[in-house]
Amino acid sequence: MSEKSSRPVVVLRQGRESAVRRRHPWIFSGAVAERKGTLQRGCLVDVRAKDGALLGAGHWGTRGIAVRMLSFQEVADEKVLIREKLLNAVSVRERLGLLHNPSTNGYRLVHAEGDELPGLVIDVYGNTAVVQCHSAGMWRLKDAIQELLLDAKALNLEVVAFRRVESQIEDPEQGPEVSDQAPQEPSQIVSFSENGLRFLADITGGQKTGFFLDQRINRQKIRDLSRGKHVLNAFCYTGAFSVYAIAGGAESVVSVDASKSAIDLCRQNVVANFASAPHHAEVADCFSYLGQIPDTFDVIVLDPPAFAKHQRAVQRAVRGYEAINTLALKKIKPGGVLATFSCSQLISRELFRDAVMRAAVAAGRFVRIVDLLHQAPCHPTSIFHPEGDYLKGFIMFVE
Repeated sequence: MSEKSSRPVVVLRQGRESAVRRRHPWIFSGAVAERKGTLQRGCLVDVRAKDGALLGAGHWGTRGIAVRMLSFQEVADEKVLIREKLLNAVSVRERLGLLHNPSTNGYRLVHAEGDELPGLVIDVYGNTAVVQCHSAGMWRLKDAIQELLLDAKALNLEVVAFRRVESQIEDPEQGPEVSDQAPQEPSQIVSFSENGLRFLADITGGQKTGFFLDQRINRQKIRDLSRGKHVLNAFCYTGAFSVYAIAGGAESVVSVDASKSAIDLCRQNVVANFASAPHHAEVADCFSYLGQIPDTFDVIVLDPPAFAKHQRAVQRAVRGYEAINTLALKKIKPGGVLATFSCSQLISRELFRDAVMRAAVAAGRFVRIVDLLHQAPCHPTSIFHPEGDYLKGFIMFVE
């Protein structure tokens, strides 16, 4: 019996196929009318409209997202399809100038829905690939994914590591199925280059895959604005914005984060690039820190973790963004630069802009937006999946 003929089928409710026909990759559980065959979490299923028309195939999930679509056509062989899409992702990164780049060898190779591989994230650090499976379907294919990565000669990989997989299988509507605070793994540090600067990433014990590669372009912009300035990098994690500010000729840089392990790696990243640097790193709550500092900073970077991980947290998250930006705008020097970000997928650019606007009103400062910030090009967004445009930010001049 062929894979196709033995595949389970998911039938959608009448009228609920329109989003799939528009190539949106998520089918929510409320759209499912009928299941045919034996469905196991992560299995490949054919998706059909109520009238029997084939809409494509995807991975069966649980709770909110019932199916993550892999294809909107007939799928004969799942592994062949994954191989084609993975090689296409490699080709896109080559066209972006990221393969065999002597100044930048850290980048995102696969960005889930942005590369038509929902549930799969792969980051590359030199000769090491770090894989996160956000769906049971991709976790089921991990051996095939590993083999494909090691066989891809254009990548020249030596190590493929799978990172905290089970704890990362999440439903964006409901939150994690299990706690995303996985047991701490021993640190495995890898070194890589970004725009000619050297960084260390903890690919087992750090956040995400160990580094936030999505800010690569935005860090370069902060570098260009830092000459002769006093810079505060709040929610600094491992200090990448700080390293760029120092490279740009900052007079002084202060890095603040609540995580001691992140601050330790931040200090190492600074030392890896500069024999000496005007840098101070501090373990502190950023809200409290911003409330206590004097108004001596010319440049402030606010890059907090996601404040909204599920729909119920959106309003609280908006209040959080308003509060932290109010603190920064009250303390930044006249003529200063505030770079502020939200990486919460559930917070739209409009919601974030409104929160920052209210912060400017509360701080009594006139603010000009001079640049709109996005995730780096190696984190592409499918035009059919606007939710993939998760990172939003502004560079603002503050009177």
